[in-house]
Amino acid sequence: MFDELINLTLNEIKNGYSFDRQLDKYICNICGREFESGEVFKIGDKYFDAEKAAKIHIKNEHDEILKLLMSYDKKFTGITDNQKELLSMITSGMTDSEIAKQMGVAQATVRHQRFTFREKAKQAKLYLAIYELAFQSAERNKNTKDDIINIHNGAKMVDDRYFTTKAEEMQILSSMFSSLEPLKLISFPAKEKKKIVVLKKIMQQFEKQKKYSEKELNSILKEIYEDFATIRRYLIEYGFMERTNDCKYYWIKE
Repeated sequence: MFDELINLTLNEIKNGYSFDRQLDKYICNICGREFESGEVFKIGDKYFDAEKAAKIHIKNEHDEILKLLMSYDKKFTGITDNQKELLSMITSGMTDSEIAKQMGVAQATVRHQRFTFREKAKQAKLYLAIYELAFQSAERNKNTKDDIINIHNGAKMVDDRYFTTKAEEMQILSSMFSSLEPLKLISFPAKEKKKIVVLKKIMQQFEKQKKYSEKELNSILKEIYEDFATIRRYLIEYGFMERTNDCKYYWIKE
């Protein structure tokens, strides 16, 4: 989900769904479920239009959007665990004195943090406006090969390994795979940057929201590269996939 947020408006992120004008559909940002305009959707014993059905879907299937957004790692939100705890208490309607007592800090500390949140929100809005204006203007003259490829949600430590351009990605894929369709890996790379590009390409063979048994996972990976156990290990190690404690089921890390 996180990679797609950059293309959404603030309201679309807050609502949990967006509208695709080309497809004429409302799409859940979280699971990708689509609600086509003009269709009528039955929920319970009532019928709703596409947008209302999308709203009900978010409420029924994905709990609170605020909790979901705050569940992202600090590297994405810039919010610490202590700040998340404070925000949760503010959301619940607790007073400054109640929050201070529960957190074991002075009431003035809570007020200062509220002020800090507000100032950061102002900065974020201005930053976003500047970013959008700058990159919209540059879009007409930009070579897309210079774009930095998106970082996957499960990345455990973002560093230089992830700063790969589209041009570099294309070069790595062409040198590491003998075929992209069907996907056939020549050898597993030793360099970190190449590993990440290769693993990200392999991840495109899997569906979001689906759990794979170890047998199913091995079967898919074996078609790509004979040493499927190495690929499987790195998919977990680099945060592309998660698995149950008994290693019986695997899924894409959201």
